[in-house]
Amino acid sequence: MKNTALTATHEALNAKMVPFAGYNMPVQYDGVNIEHEAVRTGVGVFDVSHMGEFLIEGPHALELIQKVGSNDASKLIIGKAQYSCLPNDDGGIVDDLIIYKLKEESYLLVVNASNIEKDWNWISSKNDVGATMRDLSEDYSLLAIQGPKAIEAMQALSSHDLANIKFYNFVVGDFAGIEHAIISATGYTGSGGFEIYCKNSEVKQIWDKVVEAGAKPIGLAARDTLRLEMGYCLYGNDITDTTSPIEAGLGWITKFSKKFTNSEALEDQKRRGPERKLVAFEIDERGIPRQGYDIVDSSGRTIGEVTSGTMSPSLGKGIGLGYVPTIFTDVGSKINIQIRKNAVPATVVKLPFYKG
Repeated sequence: MKNTALTATHEALNAKMVPFAGYNMPVQYDGVNIEHEAVRTGVGVFDVSHMGEFLIEGPHALELIQKVGSNDASKLIIGKAQYSCLPNDDGGIVDDLIIYKLKEESYLLVVNASNIEKDWNWISSKNDVGATMRDLSEDYSLLAIQGPKAIEAMQALSSHDLANIKFYNFVVGDFAGIEHAIISATGYTGSGGFEIYCKNSEVKQIWDKVVEAGAKPIGLAARDTLRLEMGYCLYGNDITDTTSPIEAGLGWITKFSKKFTNSEALEDQKRRGPERKLVAFEIDERGIPRQGYDIVDSSGRTIGEVTSGTMSPSLGKGIGLGYVPTIFTDVGSKINIQIRKNAVPATVVKLPFYKG
């Protein structure tokens, strides 16, 4: 089990620690609902240092990224980031990721913790163009400072105007006494804020100053309820090696203006229309949908399964995502979630669940 540079800090705060993606991670401190509410109304800080970071550089860096990624990274300029995914050869997804253009011919790829080795091997196997690759995952830490009061609370920690960093933009500059941090507005909660990338040796100083400035420590359990209220996909649940970006509603990051891994098959799927799609649903009665629960039609026939589900702390009702045949995907469609012995009625809704 790996530790982050802040594991001892979390333990000193009496966080409940759990194994997650090979790391010893804080799942909660004071309770999921309390932490969730803190991010929706104030400011919280997450240690997400388990995430992976790859540096791809050199004259062929963009060529490699264009080949493995679904989005069009040629649109990136220095200081901008882009959400993308890595399609596999069989119609599924190796991982989803964020790409940062640091400099000309220099890109940072941020990947999911559980997929670091898999992604590295996959991208390396496609690197017949001679791009320089470095895995920085073990050397860097990542904090997510999230919530509507994040900018106001953290502005004193940086000389940069944090309010001027637009969504999916970043700056490299001073933060909490560290000179060269990446300050990035690429949040996963839907409540604003930003992320700080720094060296492992720097993260304790930043964490302490961020908490001192008013951020409440938040665990991974509330991170999951926050992202689900926005309908953001979680790798391993809503997107996997067997789900296509077209099925998952990620057509907007799948650009057929260029060739990439399996692009012809995905373009054909988009043209024909997928047989199933990822939908969002709300439970009409009492009940909490959980990952793996069956989705059934009015006659009790299984038509899909829940990929993510929870009791929404903000809405006070059961919400979830799952794949169903396209005839059930229109907003307002009625489906049922098999919760133990009961087929509980649910309605397909438009994302996000949480409107702010």
